[in-house]
Amino acid sequence: MKLMEYQGKELFRRVGIPTPRGVFAHTPAEVQDFITKNPGSWVVKSQVMMGGRGKAGGIKFAHSAPEGAAFATELIGKVLKNEQNPDGEEVRSLLVEEMVQIESEAYASITIDRATKKPVVIVSSQGGMDVEEVAEHHPEAISKYWIDPAIGFQPFEARQLAFAAKLPAGYLKAFPKVLGGLYTLFMEYGANLVEINPLVLTKSGDVIASDAKVELDDNGLYKHPELNAWRNDGPADEDQAAAVEIGLGMSNYAKLDGDIGVIANGAGLGMGTMDAIRIAGGQAANFLDIGGGAQAELVKKSYNLVTADPKVKAMFINIFGGITRGDQVALGIVEALEGDDLRKVPLVVRLTGTNEKEGREILAAAGMNPVETMDEGARQAVAFAKSS
Repeated sequence: MKLMEYQGKELFRRVGIPTPRGVFAHTPAEVQDFITKNPGSWVVKSQVMMGGRGKAGGIKFAHSAPEGAAFATELIGKVLKNEQNPDGEEVRSLLVEEMVQIESEAYASITIDRATKKPVVIVSSQGGMDVEEVAEHHPEAISKYWIDPAIGFQPFEARQLAFAAKLPAGYLKAFPKVLGGLYTLFMEYGANLVEINPLVLTKSGDVIASDAKVELDDNGLYKHPELNAWRNDGPADEDQAAAVEIGLGMSNYAKLDGDIGVIANGAGLGMGTMDAIRIAGGQAANFLDIGGGAQAELVKKSYNLVTADPKVKAMFINIFGGITRGDQVALGIVEALEGDDLRKVPLVVRLTGTNEKEGREILAAAGMNPVETMDEGARQAVAFAKSS
């Protein structure tokens, strides 16, 4: 689950990372009321998932309550577009924050390095910029440290990173607390990414998270079920909203231009399935990652979501029974697709993994088309779609 900036900063505050004073708002009246009660200079930020909001006109600077209300009126309902998101994203809410006097900007993040199977901390003295661009043109400005989760993050590691990245001296005292907070958030909330860009050193000597980017693993939300309420503010398009509606993550479903529905458990398997369909001469109508298992209710909701698209002429369900046994997966699929409340399309099911043979026997007995390989399933699905 990707979080809005205001949500990420709420989690920052929970773990002791300083953020600018501000308020989350949905209307110009809320913005005007807040600035009236708190005179000063304020930054009005569009709350969207896309990066590059400033260049897209999504950030304004207000020095009075009427000016703040005018900017809010301009921004709410506006569709921001840039090279990253040419289709654009509608602004539905705002974050109003105090304007800070910037002395220096840095970058700090923690994400998963899948090669080492460890969290990696990335720090740069060049904040406020695209970190990929910094890595390409100024690799010497970036320092990294791989954390052993059995030991955890230690303050001396933050100091080493600060020196290695050549951060200004004003960061050094606060930096261990900031990185310690990021690591606590990363582990406690089950994050895939936590990022501060920029991490600001103010002219008064304070170190503040001026922006927040947080991506949480949906599988870890059980530890903090209160965060599920944030899903309602998250989806920015119909595909994301549809995925959240049936209990999936925002990025688990996307419509495509083809006519073969795809359901797979795992993003990699889903992409591989789409590739197999293309090699077989067809085109996928969607990408849908159903997650780790194939529970009957979620299979049914996913099937209904995919077949609601009238372009879909055939369906290919590709499931790997790893943690879940193949026969149990097959029973779930059969249970899910029983009844007359479904739009019926030709269906191919590929089931592999633990008890795959027993699973295929269950599917065959239910009148489905079980196959052993992904390529075989793709060829059958393409043939079904072309003959429909």
